Amino acid sequence: MEKRVVITGLGAITALGNTADATWARIRRGQHGFAEITKIDVSDLKVKIGAQVREFEFHDKRAGRRMDLFSQYGVTATAEAMAMAGLKSGENIDADRLSVYVGSGIGGIATLEKEIRKSEEYGLRKVSPVLVPMIIGNMLAGQIAIANRAKGSALDIVTACSCGTNAIGEAWRAIRHGYADAIIAGGSEAPFAPTCFAGFVNMTAMSLSTDPDRASIPFDKERDGFVMGEGSAILILESLDFALARGAKILAEVVGYGSTNDAFHITQPSETGEGAAQAMRMAIDAAGLEPGDISYINAHGTSTPLNDLFETRAIKMVFGDCAYDIPISSTKSMTGHMLGAAGAIEAMFCVKAINDGVVPPTVGCRVKDEELDLDYVTDGSRRAEVRYALSNSLGFGGHNATIILKRYED
Repeated sequence: MEKRVVITGLGAITALGNTADATWARIRRGQHGFAEITKIDVSDLKVKIGAQVREFEFHDKRAGRRMDLFSQYGVTATAEAMAMAGLKSGENIDADRLSVYVGSGIGGIATLEKEIRKSEEYGLRKVSPVLVPMIIGNMLAGQIAIANRAKGSALDIVTACSCGTNAIGEAWRAIRHGYADAIIAGGSEAPFAPTCFAGFVNMTAMSLSTDPDRASIPFDKERDGFVMGEGSAILILESLDFALARGAKILAEVVGYGSTNDAFHITQPSETGEGAAQAMRMAIDAAGLEPGDISYINAHGTSTPLNDLFETRAIKMVFGDCAYDIPISSTKSMTGHMLGAAGAIEAMFCVKAINDGVVPPTVGCRVKDEELDLDYVTDGSRRAEVRYALSNSLGFGGHNATIILKRYED
């Protein structure tokens, strides 16, 4: 018998705040986290605006010296989520039944770049002996598992900008079929490294705006690219039976998941939107819903000319006339694009929207694009009853992932 899967904990590190509640408070107010980039020298680059985490200090300085920032963010967000869930390995959950499913698109890129520069200046003998365990992407899952004594499966999912959503979706499947009682799921990213950042800039995928208020403007006719973000978001998923047995507070239920690939291009989404549409259909079917049941869509909404157009086409393909009745927003208009952590933070916002009865806005969208004619919630947060929230993530390599969250009901 398939198990119901619920969410009991949330944790976040973002440009808007270093906790889930602090981040959500600014999202509700429609405040973005964009400013001039200070973490790296961008004087030779055309892109000047980013969404950087501020005033972050890892709790364990000794351990932190052996961890790239992406792992530090993930471990910190997990601690918050586990505390909210009231979950502790060896006390109220068997360590073998606690798993970790997380994702990072580029792992410890900042450490890699730093050590390469060191080797060029001082020679190969000066390369750090902990270089490899700091940069490999699976160390996010490994460090989180070690910090929380999670002895079940520890998987790092690498599907670019779809990592977080895929991690939550695959965790849902694992719990649903009895492979774990609880799973730490989400993503983390720390991409402000000179060469990595320059690669994104030179790809012409990022906004050239020097005005923070007009940099990430999803669905706006003048959109010209995304704003780089960073941070982590972690959700605690549990089987309903396990959560109820230990008296956990249930925040929402995961009811649907779909995952596809465009099989089209390494960076450009399919212009028909068919791959994204199929992921949404799969999630809706898995949830046993009809398209008209969806109360809110958190769009991938990157603010690139192609993504926003093709995602809108995909939504229309799936929802038909209902598409015009569903509030849609892109919270990347405030967090920036957190890459492998994007889907996780956006899932968190869906949980918050369900619990608070508030649809977050798409900030900065002012100039109407004729083909983008859906309800993108551009006039501030909106009061609404959110029973089912759908979240999309679309990644380089053609990855598409969709999850559906539901207001918890007995």
